[in-house]
This record gives sequence, C-alpha cells and structure tokens, in this order.
Amino acid sequence: MKNQVIQPEGAFRFSVPLSHAVKAGNFVYTCGQCPVDIKTGEPIKGTIEEKARVTMENMKVVLEAAGASFDDVVKVIGFVTDLANVKIFNKIYSQYFKNGFPARSFVEVSRLADGVEFEVEAIAYIDKSTKNEI
Repeated sequence: MKNQVIQPEGAFRFSVPLSHAVKAGNFVYTCGQCPVDIKTGEPIKGTIEEKARVTMENMKVVLEAAGASFDDVVKVIGFVTDLANVKIFNKIYSQYFKNGFPARSFVEVSRLADGVEFEVEAIAYIDKSTKNEI
C-alpha cells in the first residue's frame, strides 16, 4: 500500500519539506502540532491554556483529515521548552481523550521553531473493522 500524504483542507502548506501527516496502511503519523494558526502557520499569542487548546485543535484537524480521531491515537510524543508548562498542558490535553489515554512521552528541549512553547505529535491506528474504509 502506498503512503498517503495528508494535507487538511484550508491548512497552511509548510515551507520546509514535511507533511501535516502521513497515512501508512492503518497508521497515521502526524508532524509536530504547535500553537499556530492552522490556516497561516503563524504562532498565536495568548495563555499557555489557549496555546494548548489551539495545539490540540490543530491535531484534531489533522487526524480527521486522515480519517482518524483522538480515540485512534496510540502514542503521543511532546516537546516542551519548560517542563512547568506540562502541568497546564495536561489540563487541556486530558479533555481530548474520552476513552483512555495513549502512551506518551514528554521531553524538555532548549527551544522549538518559531519560539513556541510546545510541540506534540501523534501516532494513530485506525481499526478498519470498526470504521468504514477511507
């Protein structure tokens, strides 16, 4: 099966060589989602809570464009410039997973692109026995 590049409708196109997500068979691999306006790619301003919500909403858009949802996510990898922000991020993050949490790693890094505070990527597995073929 050929890999499928996922470009959500209306989402910005990266100026660097990467895709919002790639669907490989039943798996969806997202790129790192950040607190950016998904239409422009520009970082948003606001509180850590607002930035966390935008990040998770961006992830939702990308997953849905691939035919997946948060229920399909099996692994999340996060990068944060200050581990103190993980506690705040967790409050928002936990609202997006209704049927249990996926495995997750969070790593503190010295900086992220465009000066954002965090970046989150996901791996989802679409169980085709419970969903229509996409």
